[in-house]
Amino acid sequence: MKPALPNYVTRATPVAQGDRVPWYKSTFPTYAGIFLWVGFYLQIAGTTLRFGGIGVCLAGLIVAGVLCFALFYYAPASLGQKTGLPLYVVATSTFGTTGGYLIPGILMGLLQLGWVAVIGSVAADFILKGVHRTSHGLFIAIAIVWIYGLGWIAIKGIHHVARVAKILNWVPLIMIAVVFLHNRAGISNYRPVDSQPAVAFANMLTVVIGYFATAGAAGADFGMNNRNSKDIALGGIFGIVLGAVIAGGLPLLSIAGYIGSGAGPINFDYTATVASVGALAPLMFLLFALASFVPTCFSSFIASNSFATMLPHVSRKTSTLVGLTVSVVLAVTGVAGDLVGFFGIVAASFAPICGAMAADYLLAGRKWNGPVAGINWAGCIAWLIGFLVGIADKIAFIPASWVRADNPASVYSFTAAFVIYLLLRPISKGKAPSASLA
Repeated sequence: MKPALPNYVTRATPVAQGDRVPWYKSTFPTYAGIFLWVGFYLQIAGTTLRFGGIGVCLAGLIVAGVLCFALFYYAPASLGQKTGLPLYVVATSTFGTTGGYLIPGILMGLLQLGWVAVIGSVAADFILKGVHRTSHGLFIAIAIVWIYGLGWIAIKGIHHVARVAKILNWVPLIMIAVVFLHNRAGISNYRPVDSQPAVAFANMLTVVIGYFATAGAAGADFGMNNRNSKDIALGGIFGIVLGAVIAGGLPLLSIAGYIGSGAGPINFDYTATVASVGALAPLMFLLFALASFVPTCFSSFIASNSFATMLPHVSRKTSTLVGLTVSVVLAVTGVAGDLVGFFGIVAASFAPICGAMAADYLLAGRKWNGPVAGINWAGCIAWLIGFLVGIADKIAFIPASWVRADNPASVYSFTAAFVIYLLLRPISKGKAPSASLA
């Protein structure tokens, strides 16, 4: 007797073709908004512009955007578009119906809690900068209210948040343009502090892909609302490639201009460049914080949905409250303040998911073959090896010369999972379930 599909799969309803919308109303603004959040470019220059000239950094930004589109987004988004089903369902072909509980099911929820912490931390810090305060106690209070309050709003009224997003997503674009115009005169004077172009280029790949990794896998959730493959391509090109170049490029140029002008001490943090604007700076910090309202709500909602779907015997209220508490602890203890380090963890976790899914997509003839019952060991082993590759620089017994920090570990992690899946899948055929959504 063939095994039955679990409830989290059978309860999924494909998005009807008539309910789908064009790329410029869905995928494009969503991904553009993701890159326009200030957390993306807040620390982007510290490991890139410090070591490379403007041309090298911008080239790295363009290549990173293309890799995000081609490697991390395209296969999941295409699967979502062709099936109308979300990530946790289409991923059952790669990881199995049992393996899917953890990868990407629970894992997506856990990493979203990290995102909530990071966004809450950045928002609290920017609010304090906007009101000229440096109190750690006040930072803790703001972070607690921000995370619990917006988490509750996300669960109760996410449809209202989506409406607000159409406006707030573009507020950062206006501000980074203003900061760029204020600092543009010093751009031609910028010189790297420690000229190592290859390091700058590789670090740019690491930062951008690490930031994007979960959003790439979530392309299935965005793609299921697209009408056809053209929407997938155009939404990705304009939302991801162009979004990364503009949202990363303008702040990079602004930081280079600020340092090149000699107006203050060398500081690669974007907050110093924003502060250089003068009287407008406090308002801009508050507006950057306000724009963090949308990503906080969306990350809280995704985490809540993940736990409610994968842990149906635990009430949504309980799992959400526990999850938000974890986010609060990460934010108030300062753990969430290391953005580049967090991006590395995200990349190590989700780059192999995207790699295994891309391999599965190609082996299936660019379509979805339906769920694999139980555990698809090819996918799970590919993920594990890819994850270990992604965090190799944190494993004590591996020689440091093998995993220098400037290595684009996310690309290696994706590639390892992709290759391992191609090798293992033909010899690890999973059992077909008794019902199929394919």
